[in-house]
Amino acid sequence: MSDVSQDAGSTPRGGAAPEDAAVIQRLSLLDRYLPVWIIAAMIVGLVLGRSFDGLDDALAQVEVGSVSLPIAIGLLVMMYPVLAKVRYDELGHVTGDRRLLVSSIFLNWVVGPALMFTLAWLLLPDLPEYRTGLIIVGLARCIAMVLIWNDLACGDGEAAAILVALNAVFQIVAFAGLGYFYLELLPGWLGLDQTGLDVSVWDIAKSVLIFLGIPLLAGFLTRTLGERAKGRVWYEQRFLPKIGPTALYGLLFTIVILFALQGETITSQPLDVARIAVPLLAYFALMWTGSFFLGYRLRMTYERTTALAFTAAGNNFELAIAVAIGVFGVTSGEALAGVVGPLIEVPVLVALVYVALWARRRYYPSDQPSEGAERSAR
Repeated sequence: MSDVSQDAGSTPRGGAAPEDAAVIQRLSLLDRYLPVWIIAAMIVGLVLGRSFDGLDDALAQVEVGSVSLPIAIGLLVMMYPVLAKVRYDELGHVTGDRRLLVSSIFLNWVVGPALMFTLAWLLLPDLPEYRTGLIIVGLARCIAMVLIWNDLACGDGEAAAILVALNAVFQIVAFAGLGYFYLELLPGWLGLDQTGLDVSVWDIAKSVLIFLGIPLLAGFLTRTLGERAKGRVWYEQRFLPKIGPTALYGLLFTIVILFALQGETITSQPLDVARIAVPLLAYFALMWTGSFFLGYRLRMTYERTTALAFTAAGNNFELAIAVAIGVFGVTSGEALAGVVGPLIEVPVLVALVYVALWARRRYYPSDQPSEGAERSAR
């Protein structure tokens, strides 16, 4: 993260955009190959599922809520480092730009969930479990991982961090209510088929409180106490890089277990993953494009428009997986849909970084430093 931020402001001779040629290289090794690691974890899980009988019984011996202890630990481990990155002390500054604040809340908590609900019902009308899983993904708004894509696209890092903090707090307050609305109330009002769907608002709230509330409190305390003891520079350049990879380890561990338990279902219906991917692709493309266009029409700067677009398009797939497992179980189709989320999101958002950099040159020419200004800066 620190390397990305330092690179974002440099410009080569002739006014060309250096970020276009080095976006992938500026990602860390772990982030660069995240889809590869996820696919590898899926394969390992499938092999384990074929090799060991009774794995589900062994995992159910000790549970946290309705989730087995090993899986609960994996979920908490993958959430904590992400939430430790959020700059909570900057949350109050977001009120300084009302256009950004109102636009972000509207896109994240009105447009995003409604769009995913619509796409899930249109494209997966015959697959209720996967449809529900995608709706949960749509409700889990972006947190700290989106800062990577925003930095690569030279967006406003401070604005993105503030919007991420806002989303983290909103999810504690709003997730359960919105989940009940989109999974129970709205389908009933629209006369949609609800066969086999029985969602408890308390089950959703309990999962959010455990798997977001605990790591959110831990992340807040870690940042507050760490910065107070060592300062922000040490915290962000020394401490965060050390704990950052554990989020990926927790995610991969959860995916291995999930696929070990779902191996038979997955191998017998391989096209299901492809069908889950279609609404996800449409969602990311529509959310990012619509958000970027809104920022442009509101005459926001490129940096703030980019921060708005990526924080609106990204999702907290860690929370989506945790809620799906906590409410529906680790062997559910809802949990599988949550796992497909990051597999699609990572390459799509990397591609959108390139789109953002192109849009910067096309629609924000005044943001491009001149060659003379660049020589003066050097």
